[in-house]
Amino acid sequence: MEFARGYFLLLLVLLCSGDAESTSSYLDEGFFNSNVSSYPYFEFNVPRNVTTAVGQTAFLHCRVEQLGDKAVSWIRKRDLHILTAGILTYTSDQRFQVIRPDKSDNWTLQIKFPQLRDSGIYECQVNTEPKMSLPFRLNVIEAKARILGPSDLHVKAGSSVTLACVINQGPHNLGTVLWYKGDDVLELPQETSQNDIERTARIREEIEWTDGLTSRLHITNVHLSDSGNYSCVPTTAAATSVNVHVINGEHPAAMQHGNKNTAPLSSLHCTLVYSISVFIIKHIR
Repeated sequence: MEFARGYFLLLLVLLCSGDAESTSSYLDEGFFNSNVSSYPYFEFNVPRNVTTAVGQTAFLHCRVEQLGDKAVSWIRKRDLHILTAGILTYTSDQRFQVIRPDKSDNWTLQIKFPQLRDSGIYECQVNTEPKMSLPFRLNVIEAKARILGPSDLHVKAGSSVTLACVINQGPHNLGTVLWYKGDDVLELPQETSQNDIERTARIREEIEWTDGLTSRLHITNVHLSDSGNYSCVPTTAAATSVNVHVINGEHPAAMQHGNKNTAPLSSLHCTLVYSISVFIIKHIR
């Protein structure tokens, strides 16, 4: 059974390499009469399409069984640059490093502080003859936060407002969120007892995890001093902000035109009074 497994794995590697001449040579030379079960092979049950956010360390896990005296290398496909060979790093970019615990079959390529330009195909290679290689795709994305609603929000003094910040892009770990008013971070109560928070805190945060992360900033009994720029600042995504304008009385559109309409109305009133006065005087005479 072990021999058959090794036979199948080696045949698969040779066929996937696309080297028909080498494959034919192995078959013609009766290679499979030797101890095929000791030939290196890849463990395919590992994630090979990896997504990470900008700045969040990425790991590409390559597992090679029965490596023997062969060596494992990591190659960047776009420029065929050798990143690592064995446990040594062959690039001046110190963000790249191979992690291999002692006597482990795992050869993990670690990429610190990845950027959008690091997206692409990376190959885990074994220096067999012909060469064995297994491709991995790295997707580096810039997670973005957004606050639902308009970028300028007008609210009435004494009412309540909720700012909902949503992060629905990025890898599984979306980190945490801080809320700022201007340059100052908001000191929000810890969620020890939701009933206590709702009873005592005028400004509080509610976190919801679904397919992404939603942070809701609730402000009750809004004061005029609550006006300002509010920023949602995640640890793994670009920040976003909204301007909150707290007003007294009517809708801001009415307020903006209030002063302009006052003068024409007063003038019209004076004119009307003057006309009536003239009419009465004339009739009295």
